[in-house]
Amino acid sequence: MWKLAIALVISAGMGLAGCTATGAVAGGVAGHELTHGSTAGTVGGAVVGGVVGHELGK
Repeated sequence: MWKLAIALVISAGMGLAGCTATGAVAGGVAGHELTHGSTAGTVGGAVVGGVVGHELGK
C-alpha cells in the first residue's frame, strides 16, 4: 500500500498526465488486490483506472 501512496504523491503535481498516472496506479493496485494477484486483473485495472483518471482530470 505504501507504493500506492508514493505514486500518488509523485503524480499529484503533473496535471492531466498526473491524473492519468494516478488513476492507472490506483486501478492497477485495486485490480491486483481484487483478483488476488492476477496479471490480467492488474493490467485491466490499470487501463480502466488510467481512462477514468484521464477523464476526471479534464
